[in-house]
Amino acid sequence: MTTEQNTRLGILLMVATTLVFALQDGISRHLAGEYNVYMVVMIRYWFFAAFVMTVTARQAGSLRAAAATRQPALQAFRGFLLALEICVMVTAFVLLGLVESHAIFASYPLIIAALSGPVLGEHVGWKRWIAIGVGFIGILIILQPGIAVFSPYALIALTAATLFALYSLLTRYAARLDSAATSFFWTGTVGAVTMTAIGIWHWQPMSPGNWAWMGLLCVFGALGHWFLIKCYAVAEASAVQPFAYLQLVFGATIGVLVFGETLKTNVVLGATIVILAGLFTVLRERRSG
Repeated sequence: MTTEQNTRLGILLMVATTLVFALQDGISRHLAGEYNVYMVVMIRYWFFAAFVMTVTARQAGSLRAAAATRQPALQAFRGFLLALEICVMVTAFVLLGLVESHAIFASYPLIIAALSGPVLGEHVGWKRWIAIGVGFIGILIILQPGIAVFSPYALIALTAATLFALYSLLTRYAARLDSAATSFFWTGTVGAVTMTAIGIWHWQPMSPGNWAWMGLLCVFGALGHWFLIKCYAVAEASAVQPFAYLQLVFGATIGVLVFGETLKTNVVLGATIVILAGLFTVLRERRSG
């Protein structure tokens, strides 16, 4: 395959990834509206952990090889952070809706850029700082602080974005010593252990129909990560990353068509500013890389 063909395939895989993850978010919103968030995330993690162990054992040669790390505390903390972020984000879906949650969550690349200096010691130039500042103006437009209609639930989605940004930065840091397979192994297994310790105390009987939705949620979770793994295997991350913003588009569409949410002018305007600022930081990082 040529580089151009690889990039095209990578873009198609990223688009498929964002669509599957948006569908997963829609199902999560439905189930978490009916049952306890911790239980929903726990069951989702059981299937995810099985998928992770299967994939990483194949990549590394064995489960023992996949689990081998010189930084277990860091890897365990990463796994815990992601599990926490998922719980927070699913809660935001229920309380705030898919449209506004995704619009606010789209700020996570800007948070990564802002924290890459203090966390990773990377240089952040003045142009990227301006883009970060502009992006957060977009977030303020979405949040509308000081206006009567401001929802404190919006801060839940912003917390989820911050947690995911920190998780992503720690993943970069862990990559200095561990392979991607090792990091993926710890992400799935630690998350499953964490959520089982919490979610088992919140078990609720589930109807057969919702068990079907839960099964579909688990399948979509594994399928989305499989698409993502294949995407990064055939194309550079910087080339396909801009298309990750399509999850906002797909998620908002599901929110409007399925859950009857509305597209507010301030959310559309703010999300557009956030996405443009995020795309600028991605392009700057690609040029400097």
